[in-house]
Amino acid sequence: MGVKWKAIRYMIFSMLAFAAMNFVVKYLDDYSAWQIAFFRAAGTLFITIPLIIRKRISIWGNEKKLLITRAIVGTTSLLLYFLAIKIMPLGTCVTFRYMSPIFAALFALWILREKIMHVQWLFFLTSMFGVVLIKGFDPSLSMLGLTFAIVSGALSGLVVVIIRKIGDRDDPIVIVNYFMMVCTIVGLIGSFNTWLQPVGIDWIILGFLGFLGFLGQYFMTIAAQMETIDIVAPMKYIEIPFTILIGMTFFGETYGWISVIGFIFIITGLIANVIYKSKLAKI
Repeated sequence: MGVKWKAIRYMIFSMLAFAAMNFVVKYLDDYSAWQIAFFRAAGTLFITIPLIIRKRISIWGNEKKLLITRAIVGTTSLLLYFLAIKIMPLGTCVTFRYMSPIFAALFALWILREKIMHVQWLFFLTSMFGVVLIKGFDPSLSMLGLTFAIVSGALSGLVVVIIRKIGDRDDPIVIVNYFMMVCTIVGLIGSFNTWLQPVGIDWIILGFLGFLGFLGQYFMTIAAQMETIDIVAPMKYIEIPFTILIGMTFFGETYGWISVIGFIFIITGLIANVIYKSKLAKI
């Protein structure tokens, strides 16, 4: 098997892990978003902290202000995403959150002074037209859930820009660990008044959240190291059909043809932007 197909295989593994995590969040409907975020983060800390100790690097990092900012923004994004999952169809929620590259480009324009080419605005408008189709022709779609999902995507885009500002001055594991530490604390505090004591298999499922999240990131990193962005990046959007199928199979979610067309517009705009940027970087 060639390097290209190995990278694609790892991306599929990554997206399966993320799709499984989405299923778990939706399945644990009785637990608050705060409590789910707590278990998601705490579970990952059991992986990141031993890795930091093994690497013999400082847990506090170098760019402390940026690390804390990234952690706060990431935690807010994650909480809004989990809230959206609870009140919206799973596939719709994931699709809207994947619009983060658009917001990342806008934040990069504002913060990093990076240029956005004219054709990229066309790609962004294509994706936004998809959002209008989905919301405009589905009056039952929660406006609150839509807001949560899109703001979550926007904050996720901001996270990308903050990480780029951190650069290589901090180890990636330290960056993730900061995020998980802040998310664990915030999730625990937010759960005080809504805590539901897990029983039986729920302990295992909640504990598995952190592992699935880490696994998704791990396989994605391997794929990115093996192949170029134009091959790897578009593959991450296969999480969307995976998640839509999960929602239809396990939660009885349905989608009209207008919504499907809207999904296609969103994904087409996002993938076109990724491919264009990767080719632009080669010039």
